[in-house]
Order: sequence, then structure tokens, then C-alpha cells
Amino acid sequence: MQISPPFGYREIVPFYKQSRVRLPAAGELPEFARTSSALPVSFTEFVIACRDYPLVFMSTDNGKTFGAIAVVGMAANENLFVKNGAWEVNTYVPAYVRRYPFCMARITLGTVEQSDRVVCVESSFIAEDGEAMFDDAGEPLERWTQINKLLNEFEADLERSREMCSILADYVLLEPFTIQATLKDSTPLNLGGMYRVAEKKLEYLNAAQHKNLFKKGIVGRIYAHLLSLDNFGRVLARKGASSQAAQAADQPKA
Repeated sequence: MQISPPFGYREIVPFYKQSRVRLPAAGELPEFARTSSALPVSFTEFVIACRDYPLVFMSTDNGKTFGAIAVVGMAANENLFVKNGAWEVNTYVPAYVRRYPFCMARITLGTVEQSDRVVCVESSFIAEDGEAMFDDAGEPLERWTQINKLLNEFEADLERSREMCSILADYVLLEPFTIQATLKDSTPLNLGGMYRVAEKKLEYLNAAQHKNLFKKGIVGRIYAHLLSLDNFGRVLARKGASSQAAQAADQPKA
């Protein structure tokens, strides 16, 4: 049996009713959330996440498939929305982070990947002194009911996000772009590998394509994405403030 962990997870194992799990403390963030400049977002999250972050598309296979992400940093291994190990208050925390240490994944038996996804958990969070998710009769406790609801809703929403990305790619609406800027200390920034919807191309779609975008709720996500690109200015401002704070800390004290 083989299970490929999703981005940010190290080693996952199937979750069983008898498993006891050390749940993260309130505000505790997984390492990948503190050190990632981009995090996956799902279909429904576009409406909320677009208020705080630039929402863009990326591809890891040269444009064959795409995924939706929220940009939270301007350099590798940085999240400008995390301070002192905690997510900054009054900013949206992506569901991808909130579901940790749980996830849903497909299991490969032999060489055959199973079609159904199963609930998995980061193996290091399985602990004898952890919290039980089910009672002695095998009935879910309230805590697990909440976690399971988040997992299933998020997984279903990811499927809608994948479908949206597939349609945008099929309609040839995505174009690559790069963000170039210079901080106040003259440090140049160049952030590439991103894709955005080419708004001008929307008018060249045929009637059936337009209807499909509206029917599946994609039009609203397109404009949430396009409006969110203005948030690059906010992220750059955070980057500048972070660089100035780091330089001030390096200055010798009188």
C-alpha cells in the first residue's frame, strides 16, 4: 500500500476510528504554512481569500494542468502573513492549512490507484495520549464531526476548483505573467511562474462557452481573481516592511 502525501505533509497514514490524534493547539501552524510563499485555495474560497491575497494559477507540468493558489510571500520559504509563528489576525486562513494534520488522499494498492479517497493523518500526530475522535461504541465525537465536515466540504470544493482550472485551460483563457518590483532599499524582486485570466479573451468565447462559465459559477471566480491581483501591492508593502525590520535588527546597537 502506497500513499502520496499532499504538498506540505511529510508522511501520512490512514485514519482509523481507534486512532488518537494530537490536535494542534489553537493558532499552531504546520511548518509548511510558515515557510510557503503560496498555498492552494478551493473554489468557494475565492470569494473570501480575494480580499487578502493575490489569487493566481500555476502549473507544474508546463501548462497541461493548473491549480489555484493564494500568494502569501514574494520569495521562497516565506509567508508574510505569519508573525511570531501565528497567522496574522483579521486575515483569512486557507482551509488547506486549517485541515492539518488531516487530509484526504488516494491509496495505491500494488500498481492500481484506488478511485476513492480516504481520510489520512500526518503520522507524527498519532499519539497514545492524543485525543479520541470516536467513543467506545465507535460513534463520532463532536470534535471529529466538525473536522470530518471540513475535510469533506474542502475536498468537494477542490474538485470544483480543478474543474474550473480545466475549463479555463481548455478555453485558452490563461496567460503567464511576472511581477517585477524594486523595494525601497533597492532590492529587486521578480516573481514568475504564475498565470492569470486574459480578460480580453473572454469576449471571443462562443455563446456555449459563456453559458457554461455562468452556469458553473466560474465568472464570479474569474473577477474575484482579477480584482485580487491588486493585492500584490499589499504583499509588496509587507515585504518592504519585513526587509526594513530585518535590516534594523542587524544594525549594531549603540
